[in-house]
Amino acid sequence: MKYDFDTFVDRKNTNSTKWNYAKEYVGSEDVLPMWVADMDFETAPEIKQAIIARAQHGIYGYTKRSDAYYQSIIDWSQKRFNWQIKKSWITHSSGVVNALFTSLRALTDQNDGVMIQPPVYYPFYHAIKTCGCRLVLNPLKIVNDTYQVDLEDFEKKLIEEKVKIFVLCNPHNPTGRVLTQDELTAMGELCIKHNVIVISDEIHGDLVYKGYRHIPFASISEEFANNSITCTAPSKTFNLAGLYTSNIIIPSESLMKKYQDSCEKADINSFNIFGAVACEAGYRYGEEWLEQLMDYIEGNKTYVLGYIRERLPQLKIYEPEGTYLLWIDCNGLGMTNEELERFMLEKARLWLNQGHIFGKEGKGFVRMNLACQRATVIEAMTRLEAAIKNIDK
Repeated sequence: MKYDFDTFVDRKNTNSTKWNYAKEYVGSEDVLPMWVADMDFETAPEIKQAIIARAQHGIYGYTKRSDAYYQSIIDWSQKRFNWQIKKSWITHSSGVVNALFTSLRALTDQNDGVMIQPPVYYPFYHAIKTCGCRLVLNPLKIVNDTYQVDLEDFEKKLIEEKVKIFVLCNPHNPTGRVLTQDELTAMGELCIKHNVIVISDEIHGDLVYKGYRHIPFASISEEFANNSITCTAPSKTFNLAGLYTSNIIIPSESLMKKYQDSCEKADINSFNIFGAVACEAGYRYGEEWLEQLMDYIEGNKTYVLGYIRERLPQLKIYEPEGTYLLWIDCNGLGMTNEELERFMLEKARLWLNQGHIFGKEGKGFVRMNLACQRATVIEAMTRLEAAIKNIDK
């Protein structure tokens, strides 16, 4: 079946965070929203049909997750990543950020060190600080125009800062790096050596471009599996963010007990009926849709990379290996963070994520969401080029 990703679906007047609140958030409705990480595509029709079928039942009372639900996760993991997981390893969260909060409350004490790798997904900072932990930074370094892990600094920080938890983001948001097995193994071995637990955010794991492969951290070895909590979700994969459904993989019985105890204390064991239906349908029937989706988004990526490299030499592009996000260096425009934000909103009329929110390493960068119709991408590049050409006029 050929799926349609070109037809524009109007999201205004649906209370869409991405489309409906420009006036409230940024003071103007005349902006093209390419910021928050959800897609402008309808989900797979197989998922839509499953939700409709469940909705037609008419009763939406308390519900437990079925064996078929768990099996769909197990089968997807095996097929996509060659990772054999067990039902007893799977628990639930409304989202990956919620799972991070739950994990930190379960595993840390006041002022424990928690390490992240900036520039990185900005809610990590909030979660760590809110849970009373101490933020430890291991910035990614740029080598040959590629973001890489600074392993020397990694181990140094583990030791000197007495790190308790390492929060891994792979595929990495916002840079789009998909870490190799060698990189993951090196970090995992250092975490074992220094008694550091790994919380691995792998929400973008299904969204990897041709030539790259996502390797779940816990799939590398039994030792890594028993020292980690892996956060996954169908939300980025199938555009289901509003259904608040995530699957957390915890092979260690002791870590699982601590995580579930933390859930009990906050009374967060319930889940969304339609989220469960959508997740199961996606993992059972959505693979072909996903393959075509990634081909389409890769076309968007190729278009933007070519456009910027040929026509906008003031900008520098870091080619993503995964995610549907693009990390663009705008420092060549010579603007402060505030000036860059105003320029994008007022002159280019583009609503993008400003890089500085991902850490000081993101100064002068923007993050662009490519999960939209090709026409939107073309319009965005046209607006951006016109604005840059008029900077000195």
